[in-house]
Amino acid sequence: MRTVEVLLDEAADLAVREAWRLLADAGLPSQARHRSPTNSPHLTLAACPELTSPIRWELAGVAAALPLPVRFTGVIRFERPTSVLAWALDCDAALAGLHRRVWEAVTADNPLQDLNPLHAPGRWTPHVTLGRSRRAGAFADRRVHELLPAPPLSVRLTTLRSYDTETGALEMLHPRP
Repeated sequence: MRTVEVLLDEAADLAVREAWRLLADAGLPSQARHRSPTNSPHLTLAACPELTSPIRWELAGVAAALPLPVRFTGVIRFERPTSVLAWALDCDAALAGLHRRVWEAVTADNPLQDLNPLHAPGRWTPHVTLGRSRRAGAFADRRVHELLPAPPLSVRLTTLRSYDTETGALEMLHPRP
Protein backbone atom coordinates (compact mmCIF):
# COMPACT_ATOMS: atom_id res chain seq x y z
CA MET A 1 0.00 0.00 0.00
CA ARG A 2 1.03 3.57 -0.62
CA THR A 3 -0.15 6.24 1.77
CA VAL A 4 -0.71 9.86 0.85
CA GLU A 5 0.22 12.00 3.85
CA VAL A 6 0.89 15.62 4.65
CA LEU A 7 3.54 16.81 7.09
CA LEU A 8 3.17 19.53 9.70
CA ASP A 9 5.12 22.75 10.07
CA GLU A 10 8.15 22.68 12.37
CA ALA A 11 6.42 24.08 15.47
CA ALA A 12 3.51 21.63 15.23
CA ASP A 13 5.92 18.76 14.52
CA LEU A 14 7.82 19.61 17.71
CA ALA A 15 4.58 19.85 19.72
CA VAL A 16 3.46 16.41 18.53
CA ARG A 17 6.88 14.92 19.31
CA GLU A 18 6.64 16.40 22.83
CA ALA A 19 3.25 14.74 23.29
CA TRP A 20 4.80 11.47 22.06
CA ARG A 21 7.57 11.86 24.66
CA LEU A 22 5.13 12.57 27.49
CA LEU A 23 3.12 9.45 26.66
CA ALA A 24 6.26 7.32 26.45
CA ASP A 25 7.61 8.75 29.74
CA ALA A 26 4.30 7.81 31.40
CA GLY A 27 4.68 4.22 30.15
CA LEU A 28 1.82 4.56 27.67
CA PRO A 29 1.72 3.56 24.01
CA SER A 30 3.38 6.31 21.99
CA GLN A 31 4.53 6.94 18.45
CA ALA A 32 7.88 7.85 20.07
CA ARG A 33 8.48 4.11 20.43
CA HIS A 34 8.22 3.69 16.65
CA ARG A 35 11.93 3.98 15.83
CA SER A 36 11.77 3.96 12.03
CA PRO A 37 13.59 6.90 10.42
CA THR A 38 10.41 7.45 8.38
CA ASN A 39 8.32 8.06 11.52
CA SER A 40 7.25 11.67 11.78
CA PRO A 41 4.05 13.49 12.73
CA HIS A 42 1.69 13.51 9.77
CA LEU A 43 -1.92 13.52 8.62
CA THR A 44 -2.91 10.57 6.43
CA LEU A 45 -5.23 11.59 3.60
CA ALA A 46 -5.58 8.25 1.78
CA ALA A 47 -3.90 4.95 0.98
CA CYS A 48 -3.96 3.02 -2.27
CA PRO A 49 -2.23 0.01 -3.83
CA GLU A 50 -0.10 2.12 -6.16
CA LEU A 51 0.59 5.68 -7.25
CA THR A 52 0.21 5.58 -11.01
CA SER A 53 1.28 8.41 -13.32
CA PRO A 54 -2.26 9.91 -13.47
CA ILE A 55 -2.47 9.86 -9.66
CA ARG A 56 0.96 11.46 -9.35
CA TRP A 57 -0.08 14.20 -11.78
CA GLU A 58 -3.14 15.03 -9.68
CA LEU A 59 -1.18 14.85 -6.42
CA ALA A 60 1.35 17.33 -7.82
CA GLY A 61 -1.57 19.75 -8.13
CA VAL A 62 -2.55 19.04 -4.53
CA ALA A 63 1.03 19.65 -3.39
CA ALA A 64 0.90 23.06 -5.05
CA ALA A 65 -1.94 24.03 -2.67
CA LEU A 66 0.41 23.72 0.33
CA PRO A 67 1.07 25.15 2.83
CA LEU A 68 -2.46 25.03 4.19
CA PRO A 69 -3.38 26.53 7.58
CA VAL A 70 -5.41 24.20 9.80
CA ARG A 71 -6.41 24.03 13.44
CA PHE A 72 -6.19 21.27 16.04
CA THR A 73 -9.43 20.85 18.00
CA GLY A 74 -8.28 18.60 20.86
CA VAL A 75 -7.78 14.99 21.84
CA ILE A 76 -9.69 12.20 20.13
CA ARG A 77 -9.68 8.46 20.78
CA PHE A 78 -10.57 5.66 18.36
CA GLU A 79 -11.28 2.03 19.19
CA ARG A 80 -10.89 0.09 15.98
CA PRO A 81 -8.79 -3.01 15.68
CA THR A 82 -6.26 -0.84 17.52
CA SER A 83 -6.68 1.81 20.20
CA VAL A 84 -5.56 5.20 18.90
CA LEU A 85 -5.02 8.45 20.77
CA ALA A 86 -4.67 11.50 18.53
CA TRP A 87 -5.06 15.22 18.17
CA ALA A 88 -8.04 15.93 15.93
CA LEU A 89 -8.01 18.58 13.21
CA ASP A 90 -10.88 20.85 12.27
CA CYS A 91 -12.15 19.63 8.91
CA ASP A 92 -12.90 23.09 7.56
CA ALA A 93 -13.71 23.73 3.90
CA ALA A 94 -10.05 24.08 2.88
CA LEU A 95 -8.93 20.83 4.53
CA ALA A 96 -12.02 18.99 3.27
CA GLY A 97 -11.25 20.27 -0.23
CA LEU A 98 -7.62 19.16 -0.05
CA HIS A 99 -8.71 15.73 1.17
CA ARG A 100 -11.37 15.42 -1.54
CA ARG A 101 -8.78 16.18 -4.24
CA VAL A 102 -6.51 13.43 -2.90
CA TRP A 103 -9.42 10.98 -2.66
CA GLU A 104 -10.51 11.77 -6.22
CA ALA A 105 -6.94 11.27 -7.44
CA VAL A 106 -6.52 7.84 -5.83
CA THR A 107 -10.02 6.63 -6.77
CA ALA A 108 -9.54 7.66 -10.40
CA ASP A 109 -6.95 4.91 -10.92
CA ASN A 110 -7.63 2.35 -8.15
CA PRO A 111 -10.70 0.17 -7.54
CA LEU A 112 -12.76 1.43 -4.58
CA GLN A 113 -12.67 -2.01 -2.96
CA ASP A 114 -8.87 -1.68 -2.68
CA LEU A 115 -9.10 1.54 -0.65
CA ASN A 116 -9.67 2.07 3.05
CA PRO A 117 -13.32 3.20 3.38
CA LEU A 118 -12.39 5.22 6.50
CA HIS A 119 -10.48 7.58 4.20
CA ALA A 120 -13.56 8.35 2.08
CA PRO A 121 -14.98 11.88 2.25
CA GLY A 122 -17.69 11.97 4.88
CA ARG A 123 -16.07 9.12 6.84
CA TRP A 124 -12.54 10.49 7.18
CA THR A 125 -11.60 11.95 10.56
CA PRO A 126 -8.50 14.15 10.21
CA HIS A 127 -6.09 13.46 13.06
CA VAL A 128 -2.43 13.20 13.96
CA THR A 129 -1.69 10.02 15.89
CA LEU A 130 -0.02 10.35 19.28
CA GLY A 131 -0.17 6.72 20.37
CA ARG A 132 -1.46 3.38 19.12
CA SER A 133 -1.92 0.02 20.82
CA ARG A 134 -3.34 -3.37 19.95
CA ARG A 135 -4.70 -3.50 23.51
CA ALA A 136 -8.36 -2.43 23.54
CA GLY A 137 -8.99 0.53 25.82
CA ALA A 138 -5.30 1.43 26.12
CA PHE A 139 -6.20 5.12 26.39
CA ALA A 140 -9.49 4.80 28.28
CA ASP A 141 -8.06 6.26 31.52
CA ARG A 142 -9.04 9.95 31.63
CA ARG A 143 -5.65 10.78 33.20
CA VAL A 144 -4.09 10.19 29.77
CA HIS A 145 -5.73 13.41 28.60
CA GLU A 146 -4.45 15.30 31.65
CA LEU A 147 -0.79 14.57 30.96
CA LEU A 148 -0.93 15.90 27.40
CA PRO A 149 -0.36 19.57 26.67
CA ALA A 150 -3.00 21.40 24.67
CA PRO A 151 -2.29 21.06 20.97
CA PRO A 152 -1.09 24.16 19.13
CA LEU A 153 -3.98 26.17 17.72
CA SER A 154 -2.30 27.33 14.56
CA VAL A 155 -0.77 24.66 12.32
CA ARG A 156 0.31 24.59 8.70
CA LEU A 157 0.28 21.47 6.56
CA THR A 158 3.43 21.83 4.53
CA THR A 159 4.60 18.85 2.48
CA LEU A 160 2.88 16.01 0.67
CA ARG A 161 4.54 12.60 0.84
CA SER A 162 3.87 8.92 0.30
CA TYR A 163 4.98 5.96 2.37
CA ASP A 164 5.28 2.49 0.83
CA THR A 165 4.15 0.04 3.51
CA GLU A 166 5.83 -2.89 1.75
CA THR A 167 9.30 -1.42 1.18
CA GLY A 168 9.37 1.23 3.91
CA ALA A 169 10.38 3.85 1.33
CA LEU A 170 9.31 7.47 1.66
CA GLU A 171 8.70 9.67 -1.34
CA MET A 172 8.13 13.41 -1.27
CA LEU A 173 5.38 14.43 -3.70
CA HIS A 174 6.40 17.74 -5.21
CA PRO A 175 4.16 20.35 -6.86
CA ARG A 176 4.02 20.67 -10.61
CA PRO A 177 6.45 23.30 -11.88
